[in-house]
Amino acid sequence: MIMPRGQQLLLPANPMFILFTLLMALFANMVVNISLVGNAAWMPDFLALTLVFWCVHQPRLVGIGVAFFFGVATDVHQSALLGQHALTYTSLGFMAILMHRRLLWFTVPSQAMQVLPMFAVAHALELMVRMMSGALFPGWPIFLAPLLEAVLWPVVSVFLLAPQRRAPNPDANRPL
Repeated sequence: MIMPRGQQLLLPANPMFILFTLLMALFANMVVNISLVGNAAWMPDFLALTLVFWCVHQPRLVGIGVAFFFGVATDVHQSALLGQHALTYTSLGFMAILMHRRLLWFTVPSQAMQVLPMFAVAHALELMVRMMSGALFPGWPIFLAPLLEAVLWPVVSVFLLAPQRRAPNPDANRPL
């Protein structure tokens, strides 16, 4: 694949770092849902954001199976309808893998605009499953979550790509 002009060549992603970031995102969702704001509908889903990021940047390592596993783990943690988050995360993983080649040609702020509809569809799917199972409508602030996830996309991109930007053997005469 020909790289876009001005884009930095990245080192390969460490699979242990990917697993660590996914586990930390799951832990962040658990902490936010348990202690800080309760199960607020407007809070962004950090695990979904991290899953989409890694499905875009490393589709061979993180795919639909990983998304399903973390979706079931989220369902068990939140005592939600079993499969609700699994369906949402697998659909997000599928959409991310479907458009990952095209998405990487855009700048990071443009990528945020491209992933916004993906997050909106995922939250609408989750809301539909939740309401079909008999739950009440959580309120209009639920539509803030995809917007907040799209706003967080550049921040997540900077932090998760930082280990790949370092030089493998740094020295003063050969910066990467």
